[in-house]
Amino acid sequence: MKLLKGQPVSEKIQADIKAEIASWPQKGLALPHLSVILVGKDPASEVYVGHKARMCEALGFSSEVIRLDEKISQNELLAKIDDLNKNSKVDGILVQLPLPKHIHERTALEKIAPGKDVDCLTKTNIGSMVVGDAIVKPCTPAGIVEILKYYDIKIAGKKVAVIGRSQIVGTPLVHLLTQENATVTLFHSKSENLMQEIKTFDIVCVAIGKSEYFKQADFKQGAIVIDVGIHRAEGHKLTGDVVKAVENDTWLSAQSPVPGGVGVTTIAMLMQNTLQACKARRQS
Repeated sequence: MKLLKGQPVSEKIQADIKAEIASWPQKGLALPHLSVILVGKDPASEVYVGHKARMCEALGFSSEVIRLDEKISQNELLAKIDDLNKNSKVDGILVQLPLPKHIHERTALEKIAPGKDVDCLTKTNIGSMVVGDAIVKPCTPAGIVEILKYYDIKIAGKKVAVIGRSQIVGTPLVHLLTQENATVTLFHSKSENLMQEIKTFDIVCVAIGKSEYFKQADFKQGAIVIDVGIHRAEGHKLTGDVVKAVENDTWLSAQSPVPGGVGVTTIAMLMQNTLQACKARRQS
């Protein structure tokens, strides 16, 4: 079985970005700037934000992490987002999720100017993605497509199952895979006969948020499995939604590992989106 590691995919995306912006300083062009808003001190969010800041630094992007108290009012958060919307030096704005319960998540996300929404979470950008006219694409789903392409896995014409209908992963992934000419079926918590159904699919993307819910034998022999889940088990061990992939397993033909799979490419796609948002703003 092949392990679909995310690091080489991320490195290729980063190399492409570096090549594109290499001449910018000589042309007097400022490199892209990403502003990340972090509300509270959620440990997982702290880790994710740290990864994003380090990749910005590695690419030469300028970036900032705006840390706000978890008790901040919704109106204060909206005002901070609006300040960034008006700041001409800011190309991308990311509001790190989850937000504290007293803040309405959709209201906060919709406050981001679509041209600076590098997570592709505003209704405007989601709509553009659905009709195939997106400047930016949802980072995790776009990263999954890049993994499949990097490892020369044929998407067009294949039967693909997406398990999980979240607005961040599952639902947008269906659209992106359909645009790649796959035949896509979306499964969720109300789907009947899931275990029987998934055995007929060539590629299965799992994003249900349940640690090691599936094992390799639950899928068709020779299937390709993309594991989007990430969970911290006892002893700080990281697990996915599927039992850990081992290279000498023979049931599946390929599986993305956790950690080291989809998550790595997600951050690289955020950088790609920030670059695209920067270019689009300059052309407007």
